[in-house]
Amino acid sequence: MKAIIAVPATLALVYRAYSHNSLTPLGIVVAALTAIAHAVHPWNLPFVLLCVFFLAGTRVTKIKKDVKASLTLHSQGSSGGEGPRTHVQVLANSLVASVLTLLHAYQLRLRRNAIVSGELPQGSFCYSWGNGDILVIGIIANYAAVCADTFSSELGILSKSSPRLITSLNLRKVPPGTNGGVTLWGLVAGFFGSMVIVTTSLLFLPLCSDLTKGKLAGGEAWTVSQKGTLAWGLVTWGALGSLLDSFLGGWLQRSVRDVRSGKIVEGEGGLRVLVSTDGNPNSREHFKKSADIKATVLNGEGKGAVEIAATSSGAKGGDSAQNPYSPNDKHRTSHFGDNKPTRIAESGLDLLDNNDVNFLMALTMSIGAMAIASWYWEVPLNSIMQT
Repeated sequence: MKAIIAVPATLALVYRAYSHNSLTPLGIVVAALTAIAHAVHPWNLPFVLLCVFFLAGTRVTKIKKDVKASLTLHSQGSSGGEGPRTHVQVLANSLVASVLTLLHAYQLRLRRNAIVSGELPQGSFCYSWGNGDILVIGIIANYAAVCADTFSSELGILSKSSPRLITSLNLRKVPPGTNGGVTLWGLVAGFFGSMVIVTTSLLFLPLCSDLTKGKLAGGEAWTVSQKGTLAWGLVTWGALGSLLDSFLGGWLQRSVRDVRSGKIVEGEGGLRVLVSTDGNPNSREHFKKSADIKATVLNGEGKGAVEIAATSSGAKGGDSAQNPYSPNDKHRTSHFGDNKPTRIAESGLDLLDNNDVNFLMALTMSIGAMAIASWYWEVPLNSIMQT
């Protein structure tokens, strides 16, 4: 991409992110570096896709922001909704595309040098059907998938119908914001998000045409059928990315529900959310574990007394042991209900956080798209970096 366009465009994106508080300070720095990685590519396509994803993603995030903020809670107790995105969130969505962009830029450079020096009798600088540039497919698939996921998450939560847990056998209803929860409106929004990226790709992808046919480094012109196959294939694949994200989130990412409000608790910057017993020294589980350790140290002596203490959670006196709200107990501890946790796991395993899920989804969809293109075009994967 020409520097005269890339430099002011990057500065404009940085200013917009700063003025709209779309990214954290470190997030802005990482986003600028990501933009530079995309701008070194000789085509405009990668940089434009990054810009469209950023602008479209931040736009749908602002849609009915107050309504979305009332549907979930932040882990620190404030209302929910999407805050400024962190550098980790930027990398989760764009790192795979950045690597593929740099690799394809290097591939084009090798091809140009080989053609100019006469080492390669023919080649294509434009994008031709089945010419082996499957790295481009991976770049488009990355942004189609993450854009579909963003649209699905930000707009699907506004659905009037309750989300259904996609990893549940009976598709049980879950609170809005639950990882793995899907709605029909969310699926439609994801499909639209993927279509935005693919449409942009067709407009900025330097497709070989009749004007380039027969010229140096030109290629065969695309037919209408070939364009349609590429477009609908990528749109569908990108939309499937939002479904994959739902499956991964429903299986591998724990959703935490606040018992008092019934709302899902969101982690700051996509990080994990702790339930009431995680690392809480006042929880029944933590106290019981400490009691067992003490009983072991005493070689079993006084174990019964320690267990009673664990059951009463530190209560003093018989009356308070039966009634945790007893005014006679001056040492009673504050808690919700009868020592019930205020935050419980709604679904999923606590293996990944939201950023991990997003990155794994983007990586899977990019590699998967390139594998399908390799099979469909009969281009060996081991020739991916050949000129």
